[in-house]
Amino acid sequence: MSATLLRRAATPKKALAAATIATAATGMFFASAPAQAASASTSAKAIAHEQIRDSAQFNCFDKIVSHESGWNPKATNASTGAYGLVQALPANKMASAGSDWKTNPETQIKWGVDYMNDRYGSACGAWSHWQANGWY
Repeated sequence: MSATLLRRAATPKKALAAATIATAATGMFFASAPAQAASASTSAKAIAHEQIRDSAQFNCFDKIVSHESGWNPKATNASTGAYGLVQALPANKMASAGSDWKTNPETQIKWGVDYMNDRYGSACGAWSHWQANGWY
């Protein structure tokens, strides 16, 4: 931004106009969707941390969910139909943890933890399988 433009932006209205022009000229634009997505993933991660007290198990769970859905509770695999944070297949399996499985990260996390414990012994067991096979 040039010094002339900065000098002209002395009043708040001019400053806002200058910032708008600078933003348009440089192509910088920050949408609110990523902030909302970050907030949703942070909330889901906080819920998981409450449910999984052991830090090693939480870290394994985090790695799986980060790879599977990026902590997006509405993530859908278009080719398989896997759904949610833990990419349950079929998706409606998560109904065993609660009727709000489509929208509630807490329900999805509960189901995912139970699934990992039942099938692999723990979240770290599931992560070991994921590393070896690219799925769990």
